Amino acid sequence: MVRQIKKLILLLSCSAFFVPAFSQADSAAAQIIQAHREKQNEEMKSSTSPLLPKDKKKFKGLKYYPVDLDYRVKATFVKTQNPVLFKMKTTKEYRNPDYVKYGEVHFALKGSRYTLEVYQSPDVIKREGYEDYLFIPFTDPTKGEETYEVGRFLEVRIPNSDEVILDFNLCYNPYCCYSPNYACPIPPSVNNLPTPIEAGEKKYKKH
Repeated sequence: MVRQIKKLILLLSCSAFFVPAFSQADSAAAQIIQAHREKQNEEMKSSTSPLLPKDKKKFKGLKYYPVDLDYRVKATFVKTQNPVLFKMKTTKEYRNPDYVKYGEVHFALKGSRYTLEVYQSPDVIKREGYEDYLFIPFTDPTKGEETYEVGRFLEVRIPNSDEVILDFNLCYNPYCCYSPNYACPIPPSVNNLPTPIEAGEKKYKKH
């Protein structure tokens, strides 16, 4: 019996030193997601909030899917060699801002492979701190039901290699989800994912 107890103690003590390496990365990713959500909620209560005054008064927080790190994936980034300026459609027909297709991201999600186009705004990159800003608008089968019917956005920065992390837990709604006063980019049809993305921000409220 004493020998068995000693063996058990040895196994327990050893297991404390063999925590899987990815656990720390997962913990860090979860902290980033939580910080992102807290920041979004604070912005909704700030003086620059996109919420209508009546909605801001009763604001209690945005709605999110539970954090699911299966929606945090490594993607291969392929830069467009000769980007061409084009007008991206928005929720207001009179305003179609300039964008370029900066590249593509190729990734696997739940056993299937997908591609999303990545865009860059010539106006946005002029702002301090946004020089390497890239933008991925997309839609998926949850739109109009659990998520905003126009689509959702995901941000990335220009990578230093051909690999980039896509964390759909960080995807968010455009401002036009909260107020009709905004003109928001409509995701091009090529960025319509056929698989539900049950991660990130949900629809704020029914329109």
